[in-house]
Amino acid sequence: MPRVIIPRRTFLKGLVGGASVTLALPLLESMGSVRADPRPPVRLGVWFWGNGIRRDHWIPKTTGIDWVAPEELAPLADVRRYVNVLTGFEIKTATHPHHSGMTGILSGARYQQVGTTRDTIVTTFAQKSVDQVAADVIGKETPFRSLELGICRFRGTDEGTTFQHLSHNGPNNVNASEYSPMQLFKRLFSTLPNAGELSARRSVLDAVRGQVTRLRSQVSLHDRVRLEQHTDSIRGLEQRLANLSQRCKAPPSPMSDFPDVMGQEQIEQKNQIMSDLLVLALACDLTRVFSVMFSTAGSGVIVWQAGAMNGLHQICHDEATPQPTVHRAVVFTMKQLAYFLARLRDTPELGSNLLERSAILCTSELSEGNMHTNTEFPILTAGLGGGKLRGGLHVRSTDLGNTSVAPLTLLRAAGCALNSFGYGAGRVDDSLSEIET
Repeated sequence: MPRVIIPRRTFLKGLVGGASVTLALPLLESMGSVRADPRPPVRLGVWFWGNGIRRDHWIPKTTGIDWVAPEELAPLADVRRYVNVLTGFEIKTATHPHHSGMTGILSGARYQQVGTTRDTIVTTFAQKSVDQVAADVIGKETPFRSLELGICRFRGTDEGTTFQHLSHNGPNNVNASEYSPMQLFKRLFSTLPNAGELSARRSVLDAVRGQVTRLRSQVSLHDRVRLEQHTDSIRGLEQRLANLSQRCKAPPSPMSDFPDVMGQEQIEQKNQIMSDLLVLALACDLTRVFSVMFSTAGSGVIVWQAGAMNGLHQICHDEATPQPTVHRAVVFTMKQLAYFLARLRDTPELGSNLLERSAILCTSELSEGNMHTNTEFPILTAGLGGGKLRGGLHVRSTDLGNTSVAPLTLLRAAGCALNSFGYGAGRVDDSLSEIET
């Protein structure tokens, strides 16, 4: 069979209801850039949740490869070989727990205060967040420089961009997270008609069906399998979103979010479809840099799945130790992270998988919410950085190490040749050799 060389940025194009649509392709052996460099790219990501953890249920009692997972890390058992647990580290720029933890772990710098409100402060990031540091280097060759997603809707306070946003380009300059699965799908794949038109219009795949069929006849068997997996995934997402719109009787404008059911936010369902969309975007090489704001700093999300009747931030203040509701909320949150990581692991890519080809910082803005501490900071790394990172380890700092070593290590694994990360007391020049290969 004659070989076809497909340009790396090729898209299939068609029409849906008179509007032009594009369908991104996954990474194929037949693409010219892959022939020149067979190694798929490494992706840099951040997965963030607010209000910290419970140390008694988070910190493993032993280090190395044979650590026993405490209850809050148990949900990650299925992806454990790709995950490292880092403990004993602290924010070195700390002066105001939520604010300094958020900017410290994500930018290696102290926050910039821009005002006051009630009995607290209003702040923003003084420096770029780690995702945008990566985007400056590895985000230039993809349609999207970076992608920002949100899961639990914002229920925070008026304490500045630090509390509401993850991705920052600098002071008061944010990349807002997309919280709508429908809008994210449209942005990534250029189409989804509204609920009233879904039954009458063709789908994205219908619009490019002939091109897909012709492409299958020209590529290798391995590429054909990848193409079929890719189109099956898009078809499944279209069907799920269409069913959602029809079931909820959406108005003419597209459904922008999963509606509450009996006043309860549908966190798990939304996390799953947003994770699926993000994994698909990464598989298509639409972006190599991403952030997921599962819940914001100081989030007031009501984790009803954990038995919560009030916002999590308030429960962290009010619930008596050992805070069983907070603990159950962390377990629930780690289950959502586990779903995303498993989807990455289960997405093949040229003899590897997307999780092996990723370097992801998973963290919060403080240690324990009731104590507002920036020591014993919760940090996980996920992904093997294309072979540059080890996995399955618990690494504990015995001298209150600087949390900035985690972002620097991941940035370097993702191909960002940086000499340092952070500023002032938050700066580090050396990465974490214990998790590097």
